[in-house]
Amino acid sequence: MKGTAASALLVALSATAAQARPVVDERFPYTGPAVPIGDWVDPTINGNGKGFPRLVEPPAVKPATANPRNNVNVISLSYIPKGMHIHYQTPFGLGQLPAVRWGKDPRNLNSTAQGYSHTYDRTPSCSQVKAVTQCSQFFHEVSIDGLEPDTTYYYQIPAANGTTQSEVLSFKTSRPAGHPGSFSVAVLNDMGYTNAHGTHKQLVKAATEGTAFAWHGGDLSYADDWYSGILACADDWPVCYNGTSSTLPGGGPLPEEYKKPLPAGEIPDQGGPQGGDMSVLYESNWDLWQQWLNNVTLKIPYMVLPGNHEASCAEFDGPHNILTAYLNDDIANGTAPTDNLTYYSCPPSQRNFTAYQHRFRMPGPETGGVGNFWYSFDYGLAHFVSIDGETDFANSPEWNFAEDVTGNETLPSESETFITDSGPFGNVNGSVHETKSYEQWHWLQQDLAKVDRSKTPWVIVMSHRPMYSSAYSSYQLHVREAFEGLLLKYGVDAYLSGHIHWYERLYPLGANGTIDTAAIVNNNTYYAHNGKSITHIINGMAGNIESHSEFSDGEGLTNITALLDKVHYGFSKLTIFNETALKWELIRGDDGTVGDSLTLLKPSHVAGGKKFHS
Repeated sequence: MKGTAASALLVALSATAAQARPVVDERFPYTGPAVPIGDWVDPTINGNGKGFPRLVEPPAVKPATANPRNNVNVISLSYIPKGMHIHYQTPFGLGQLPAVRWGKDPRNLNSTAQGYSHTYDRTPSCSQVKAVTQCSQFFHEVSIDGLEPDTTYYYQIPAANGTTQSEVLSFKTSRPAGHPGSFSVAVLNDMGYTNAHGTHKQLVKAATEGTAFAWHGGDLSYADDWYSGILACADDWPVCYNGTSSTLPGGGPLPEEYKKPLPAGEIPDQGGPQGGDMSVLYESNWDLWQQWLNNVTLKIPYMVLPGNHEASCAEFDGPHNILTAYLNDDIANGTAPTDNLTYYSCPPSQRNFTAYQHRFRMPGPETGGVGNFWYSFDYGLAHFVSIDGETDFANSPEWNFAEDVTGNETLPSESETFITDSGPFGNVNGSVHETKSYEQWHWLQQDLAKVDRSKTPWVIVMSHRPMYSSAYSSYQLHVREAFEGLLLKYGVDAYLSGHIHWYERLYPLGANGTIDTAAIVNNNTYYAHNGKSITHIINGMAGNIESHSEFSDGEGLTNITALLDKVHYGFSKLTIFNETALKWELIRGDDGTVGDSLTLLKPSHVAGGKKFHS
């Protein structure tokens, strides 16, 4: 168990955490390999062709020359109030402020917006990667504000320091709060690359057919599964592949890549014939996944929030403590007597949500939140709220250093830390064991209290972790203790999550998981019983290397679950029809059919202007 937090450390956390990107603690040196690579046959950065394939995806901008020295590899959009934010990534710097030319006429981009750039000491650096079009280390942020709502604008990223200018691209601004028209949102969690190709195909289709935006609730790239290729199959790991015969949880069909044999010399592993989720390097996994998503993020805003797989380079050790040997002692294909992974086991650039903080730009600053961790935005008849279910509340899954200390310590010793220690990313004023000490809780209370239900009658909240599930875990209680009271008090309509790798729709639940039978019209129709119950949906089936979840021994469906699907991959489509009706649909990745449908109804007298607070 964690010890009592020291007040001196709390003061330091409170003084430095809010808004600024926390500095990665490097008091104890990293002692592992210069670049951890999850392939004993081919432990090289660029690949020598002997081990697992190094997969590639095209960049956002096709370079004008065969051998570019710099390139725009990723472009993504996100909403800001009364505008749009354009984020783009290059392997090397621009030598000038990043800029975007824009306008309403694609032939006359007569306005220019400038922004800022940032970088981090990624492992490996892009100077060590041969393929310029497959690496990102410099991140560029340009906001365009003061725009008209629900309007199409055109933009172009100019060439700089060896990059090729982009094509003329476009985006559509958000509808203003209160706009009565219907719209749809693609909602997904737990994606990665492996097992997600059907989801990706349907997501691209949705982005081209009028979906307003995508909302991804954490566990994005699964970059931290770089080590899957070097973790041998173990009896207690339900998803093991030997490259020739495999059984996926839930009995789903095998993806084609799992029918390929392993390269010579590779072990049957906890990943797959491709050597894990995508590649065998943490940063390369991020690069590849983001470039794969370009054909979505170039078309519609892609709003994200953090999950556990964004925290650090690993979550746990492997059989025979192989990662302790590798990351702590730089011993390849070795063993260790005990699991000694700590916060300092990962390279500094692979700790504390570092990549996640740089590779996206959400409207935390504009909405009183913090960075990419918690924020909100309006779109038409709905208010959307992203919260951090990983850090910044009492007993959060990823602890901060104040929860590691014992006795009169002000900072924990190396051995007292944990590999996923992270944050806090907001202020902490008081005990770390009290949720009301955290800035996130106060922000959420203030954000929900300000919602004008006459304009946005629907309020949807998402974090990565569920509050309830038939597959129970103790973190669910901690998430409930932190946020459920506020969500009920302010009449939140639905709470969305992932983390568990299946689709699970629950019945409307009041405090402590009481089923609100008065809110159930039938199995596919609920009332939004504001203040009395919340509709909970676990939406963690987008794909990823770990495949679908399974019940632990002795577990099974409980009475709170209305429907469970642990066979299909896909995402969910949320459609707001009007102020009294919305629909939620599970879109199967393999064929785009609807696997589940729920209609949520709100009586007109409830939707007509009441602010839900007591």
